[in-house]
Amino acid sequence: MSTYNCISEDVKLGTDVSLSKFINLYGCEIGDGTKIGAFVEIQKNARVGSRCKISSHTFICEGVVIEDNVFIGHGVIFTNDTYPRAVALSGTLQTEADWKVERTVIMRGASIGSGVTILSNTSIGENAIVGAGSVVTKDVPPNAIVAGNPAKILRYIEQKAEGQNVHSLQH
Repeated sequence: MSTYNCISEDVKLGTDVSLSKFINLYGCEIGDGTKIGAFVEIQKNARVGSRCKISSHTFICEGVVIEDNVFIGHGVIFTNDTYPRAVALSGTLQTEADWKVERTVIMRGASIGSGVTILSNTSIGENAIVGAGSVVTKDVPPNAIVAGNPAKILRYIEQKAEGQNVHSLQH
């Protein structure tokens, strides 16, 4: 790896993974054929599937699972704690022993727009689309297009027989 990247020895990289400069990866798993953009951090116990694109300036924290064929736009932020605190009840800085990692799952084929924040304990369904700048506070169903703060369902994607997607106003 180049001197511009920090990739710990415990990272599991699949084949044909493309890594930009200025990334920080530790204790995570990246699937085959995935592309990681510049200024991305992926923490321990996070998993990114195969053939994903993780755009620059994205933060993927512990407890996040990204399945195959997922697009993550620029500057996407994941969280893993519903009630984050700096200090424990004793007044000392919290350690890993003071809280529990909360899981987030981005399912196969989903697309997350730039500038999205995804709160913990949520899942984004297969092939769903989250509009740029949205804040995801609850689960997104498969094939839904959501946007806003908090993200709300705008419509669903219909599958045509020949495999092309059509955006429907159903919901």
